Amino acid sequence: GVLRRELERLGLPAPELASGAGHDAGILAAAGVDTAMLFVRSLAGGVSHSPEELTSEEDVVLCVSVLEAALARLAGAASPR
Repeated sequence: GVLRRELERLGLPAPELASGAGHDAGILAAAGVDTAMLFVRSLAGGVSHSPEELTSEEDVVLCVSVLEAALARLAGAASPR
């Protein structure tokens, strides 16, 4: 998909993960809608949805850059970066 292509273009890994949590993406996928999620690395050993969760600003900026490029591509524009 478009997110995988943007990750690969930036030389970043694009592993496929089963979240295990109930997300809207699972409901949409079950209805036949293409879905994807970007997971941002946690510096707290994978802890998420918790006050102990910790993600670097660099990782957040990188994730937003991937999302921005993917949305631009979906909108028919050239990748902004």
